[in-house]
Amino acid sequence: MQRNELERYARQIVLKEIGGAGQQALGQARVLIVGAGGLGGPAGLYLAAAGIGHMGIIDEDVVALSNLHRQIQFRTKDIDTVKTEAMTSALAAINPHVKIREYRHIIDADNARDIIEDYDVVLDGTDNFEARFLVNAVCLETNTPLVTGALGRFEGQLSVFKMDNKSACYRCFVPQKPPDAETCAAVGVVGALAGIIGAMMAMETIKIITGAGKPLYGKLFLYDGLNGEARTINLPRDPNCPACGIPKIK
Repeated sequence: MQRNELERYARQIVLKEIGGAGQQALGQARVLIVGAGGLGGPAGLYLAAAGIGHMGIIDEDVVALSNLHRQIQFRTKDIDTVKTEAMTSALAAINPHVKIREYRHIIDADNARDIIEDYDVVLDGTDNFEARFLVNAVCLETNTPLVTGALGRFEGQLSVFKMDNKSACYRCFVPQKPPDAETCAAVGVVGALAGIIGAMMAMETIKIITGAGKPLYGKLFLYDGLNGEARTINLPRDPNCPACGIPKIK
């Protein structure tokens, strides 16, 4: 680690739960962000600042004016720019030591495994249940820890899945697409909420990589921004889960 890097990360290295070994682990880690939006953006900003060595960003969309109130990785000048390109520029401006790979396309059944198996942790901030189910399935296959977040109105949620085939996966929590699934475009969302949940996704990722504290494995964190309340509940493994359910003995 170079001297300027020691100074950059000094406030993290001094933490006994991270220290020099933890900072080196962050520098060697490979983190994939699926969705360069309201959650992936703030998560990526903090992970780049923390010194993650390699990051991948998947998104096929371009920056729109309506994104800017919550997707703080973008600026007005970025409108109509491919999101991965604009976000890569923002992260590089924060920390030029981070190596970033862009995936300017959707994640699908043809490419998901080839992409995910190259990373140590996956963050999913998409608003598409088909994509979430696919990412969950591949993370199960590759035993890749998965950090997921979701937003709506004034409420956010966060979960972390170990993907060890012993504890819950995302589909133990959401087995099928909810028939009344809502989007931020339809119901709205306060911008600061994305920063809160996105930053927490970064925190959980840092804990996973460094071994600091207890990641929210198999738990659901619920945040009510309107009333300033939060709670955490357990997510047990579902033996009938369509993704990780225990096979029945015939």
